[in-house]
Amino acid sequence: MIIDHIGIVVKDMQKGIEHWNDLFGYKQMTEIVENTRQKVNVVFMHKDNSQLIKLIEPTDETSPIYAFSKKGGGLHHLCFKCDDISTQLSEFKTKGIRTLAQPEPGEAFDNENIAFVYAKQGLNIELIDTDKKANIL
Repeated sequence: MIIDHIGIVVKDMQKGIEHWNDLFGYKQMTEIVENTRQKVNVVFMHKDNSQLIKLIEPTDETSPIYAFSKKGGGLHHLCFKCDDISTQLSEFKTKGIRTLAQPEPGEAFDNENIAFVYAKQGLNIELIDTDKKANIL
């Protein structure tokens, strides 16, 4: 597995994009995509020779990240690209890693499946098995 991106919760998407651009030199890579299942808007940011950053903004108060965003947001997850999500989830289960969200289509990944697990050290881990990103600019 390799790290695909780092997920950061932001309170305001436009301000988040500007912040990552002004402070770190990251450029917007995709249009903002709404993930209706997770009730978030996401955008990928890129910088040459660096990891992708995915900014995540809640769409409303029922979003699972709403309270976190109101506290200022921050690191939400690391995303690892694996060969096959189902196989990886089975392997994680044998190692005591808890699945938070079973595989389901992720709009930010052109509806390819994504899944979330909760790893030790309090880390949310997103799993993907695709290189696709939706709405690349």
